[in-house]
Amino acid sequence: MCRFPTYTTTVVFVGLSQSLGAALTSLISVLESMKKSKLRRRIAWVAARLMYHRKETEFYRAKIKAARHVSSRWVKRSDLPTNAEIREEILALLRDDGRAQELFERVHDVETDEHADAKLEEWLCDPAANEASEKSVDRVVSRGRFGDRFAVYESLLLPLEHVMQSRRHHPEGDALYHSLQVFVLAREELPYDEEFLLAALLHDVGKAIDPHDHVNAALESLADIVTVRTAWFIQHHPDGQAILEGTLGVRAGRRLRLSEDYDELLVLSRCDREGRRQGVPVPDVEEALEYVRELDEQFG
Repeated sequence: MCRFPTYTTTVVFVGLSQSLGAALTSLISVLESMKKSKLRRRIAWVAARLMYHRKETEFYRAKIKAARHVSSRWVKRSDLPTNAEIREEILALLRDDGRAQELFERVHDVETDEHADAKLEEWLCDPAANEASEKSVDRVVSRGRFGDRFAVYESLLLPLEHVMQSRRHHPEGDALYHSLQVFVLAREELPYDEEFLLAALLHDVGKAIDPHDHVNAALESLADIVTVRTAWFIQHHPDGQAILEGTLGVRAGRRLRLSEDYDELLVLSRCDREGRRQGVPVPDVEEALEYVRELDEQFG
């Protein structure tokens, strides 16, 4: 009887096992990708309909509500659809809506995604958009960016009340109480700088979205509803703390010092450090936002 050497049999089986393992890993990867893609499309579909039927008028809030509706588990930010994906779903609905045909053409032909998002939000926010008249559509499109950004700020701030922080670094308690303390201190320093004050108030809103990457979560949620300067303060507020602690790298520190807002960043960082006291009085969210809104109306 002819027999294969034992070592040959072993090599064959090892080779087959490795090939099958690689194929299985590849198949699992493909299936996971398909699953994520399907989840992403479903979230975009639901978010688009929430906005189309005016149950939500902001992209960020629509996608978060849609994610909660579609999945019982927490959805990573990387798995959420982009504004552009949701916008395409809305436009698909608008194509069949004779009342909105002219608006569809205007939105579809704009040069940038930001302008398209703005015009869609205008239409979705305005009850007059239900009317079939050309005059109604013209009025909606020509009004500029519509929608109360302060309502979005409020929706991002209120969940911070339930974000409890390390007692070692934050003896004051929840992230909302801390944020309001920082706002009060910032207002004492620069009472008429709206962009600076918004950064002080909103710098930690990402902690209720992604506590492991709260800065980028905040920047993403605030995209298009804060200025570049406010976003810069929020982006670099951890660097400001590192400067005060003397732990920021030389090159990073040198780059920050090139900014004309470097001194204000340090002020914000000191407010952030000092806004960790127990029992100090603070305004509520509505009062803080009303102060900033009044600045916007007076000086904006």
